Amino acid sequence: MANNVVVTQPAGFDTRSYSRQWSTGICQCLEDLPSCCFSFWCFWCFTCKTSQDFGEGLCLPLVDICLGGLVKPVTLSMRAVMRKRYGIEDTICNDCIYACCCGPCSWCQIRREMKARLHPVTLINNRAQ
Repeated sequence: MANNVVVTQPAGFDTRSYSRQWSTGICQCLEDLPSCCFSFWCFWCFTCKTSQDFGEGLCLPLVDICLGGLVKPVTLSMRAVMRKRYGIEDTICNDCIYACCCGPCSWCQIRREMKARLHPVTLINNRAQ
């Protein structure tokens, strides 16, 4: 009976594939129902938490309340920064439309994207027996 000695371990590899598109659509709340419920019931708390988790200031989204108006500058800039950071192909025009017309859905999409892009590395181990 021959004994096989393993000299080096096989290297693991990352199974994530990064797309240049948003991982979910703007209204796909069923993908992350708890976040969407949080956004619906306590929108400003949700935006502040999401902003903080993204590495921005905790109270940054509250600027949208202070400035009022149709265009929400923080929501717009968060979408733009998210696209830039992760290389997502979209337009500033779409960011503006989503920020103005569908703020809660836009923040939920940002949160889902953060979860999709920042999940831990999955290693595959192919062991021959």
